[in-house]
Amino acid sequence: MRGDLLPQYLPGARSRSEQFDDWVMESAQRLERLWGERIQDVQIVVQEIPDGLEDMTPEMLRGLLGSCSPASPHRPAVITIYRHPVLMAARSVLSVSELVHDVVVEQTAELMGLAPEAVDPAYGRSQA
Repeated sequence: MRGDLLPQYLPGARSRSEQFDDWVMESAQRLERLWGERIQDVQIVVQEIPDGLEDMTPEMLRGLLGSCSPASPHRPAVITIYRHPVLMAARSVLSVSELVHDVVVEQTAELMGLAPEAVDPAYGRSQA
């Protein structure tokens, strides 16, 4: 018998990387529903680790979960979520999907000049 062990429509059929990307996309979609056009042009990307930081210790990586850069005339605003540090931090703190959402909200808040709680009232619920 050959073929997939799980049908593609089941969550277990997705790789961990694909599942992480899905959580980032879900957070972005939630914020787009809340803020509409104001954040529609913001690009959200996922990187394994921050550029140039391959030699950092796990403790150093935990402090750097995401980054953002404002829009310029020739480039949209970009939010970057760092997969490896988020996964490492989530092991001891909370579920990965909740931490991903909090990081996306924090970076969006920084771009908008607002508090994370103002960007999404659900921010930080998992940390309570």
